[in-house]
Amino acid sequence: MTGPRIEVAVRAEAKLGEGPTWDPATGRLLWVDILSARIHTFDPADGRRTVMATEQHVGAALPRAGGGLVVNLRDGIGLYGPGGEFSWLVRDPVPGRRGNDAAVAPDGALWAGSMRYDETPGGGALIRVTADAFGAPDAPDASSGTVTDTRPVTVGNGTGWSPDGRTMYYIDTPTGRIDRFRADTHSPGEPLVDEGPLATIEAGAGHPDGLTVDADGCVWVALWDGAAVRRYTPDGELDRTVELPVLRPTSCAFGGPELRDLYITTARVGVAAPHPLTGSLLVLPDAGQGVPGTPFAG
Repeated sequence: MTGPRIEVAVRAEAKLGEGPTWDPATGRLLWVDILSARIHTFDPADGRRTVMATEQHVGAALPRAGGGLVVNLRDGIGLYGPGGEFSWLVRDPVPGRRGNDAAVAPDGALWAGSMRYDETPGGGALIRVTADAFGAPDAPDASSGTVTDTRPVTVGNGTGWSPDGRTMYYIDTPTGRIDRFRADTHSPGEPLVDEGPLATIEAGAGHPDGLTVDADGCVWVALWDGAAVRRYTPDGELDRTVELPVLRPTSCAFGGPELRDLYITTARVGVAAPHPLTGSLLVLPDAGQGVPGTPFAG
């Protein structure tokens, strides 16, 4: 089934657009262009946009509880304060590796994925990060975050939680799966309890990338090289396909004042003959009902 018409929220030529996230405190959508090292914002009320440069490739930028952003960078996890001041939360540079997608769990912890630039199998990681009670220090190279979980992955990508918080969904893109883990009984530092895949993307349909979970508990996933976003029920049934004019959608998230509109980031990198909208931020109006996110508690 093909949904309502796709519209253009922001016409752009992002190399690797990613990580759409609604920030209710500002009424703006956050998204990044990883390879251009840029953090974008978009206000659907008036169309205003901002662009902020980062000093490293940035895989994700997410709101903090006290204002500012937590960012998944090439060399680790950083914090921007409300005034734009930067500090490292966890600095862990590994040559040839960068941060990728990230999401904040219902408990306020950050789950951040990484990958090798050459996508070496097992060269990335999925980590859980929390901040100390006093926030990040003023010293620019200090680390004050705590990493309590590390899981080897190849391309750490979409992460989300069921509305009741019981299930964590996760994508390591080369597996071709949306995996499920038990979240409500997970203790930091212990292995995640694998509950088996929600769905496996069939050959030729693209590769699972970023995801979001709606109020019905359904999982929406962007299919890189698949020119589509799919919606899977909590039982793993495919019940909706949204066809797109661009080959490489990267992620999706609900936004707008009532969380009814599905925003979709896209990428130009590696596309030989890009569609005019390739690299733009797209939107599917009134696609469903999103779930309010949790800001990072740090």
